Amino acid sequence: MAKKDKVSETPATALLRQHGVMFTEHPYDYLEHGGAQHSAQVLGMDPFVVVKTLIMQDQDAKPLVVLMHGNRKVSTKNLARQIGLKSVEPCAPEVANRHSGYLVGGTSPFATRRAMPVFIEESILSLPRICINGGRRGYLVGIEPQVCVQLLGAKAVNCALAE
Repeated sequence: MAKKDKVSETPATALLRQHGVMFTEHPYDYLEHGGAQHSAQVLGMDPFVVVKTLIMQDQDAKPLVVLMHGNRKVSTKNLARQIGLKSVEPCAPEVANRHSGYLVGGTSPFATRRAMPVFIEESILSLPRICINGGRRGYLVGIEPQVCVQLLGAKAVNCALAE
């Protein structure tokens, strides 16, 4: 099921290499609307360690990034309250593509077209390793979760809901 072992460079992997971040590559056969649950299943991983990158927006349509476990949803109400906003909602796919520079389903939090604040579900930070999108559909990279704090300035939040 896995594709070739080596994937061509993406802006995300270029940024990771530039900062000396060690990462593993995990290509897989992309499925439209399959999401993190599908990639975890195909790669034989726990969806809890496969982290999805969600592009959302506040009440003023300002974008932000939320990193969430693959088998959890974001409580937008809890998130908004924790970060001092009136409301947070997912961006429409074409808007998310414009903000991130990546196609939905292949969105990496690294090397986005536009600088956006990044929020990470706190329990992700206690994992030894995570798999997160590497900037292309059907391509995850394995990293230490602290990389998200170090390179992205990700702030911890508690807004996970069971899916």
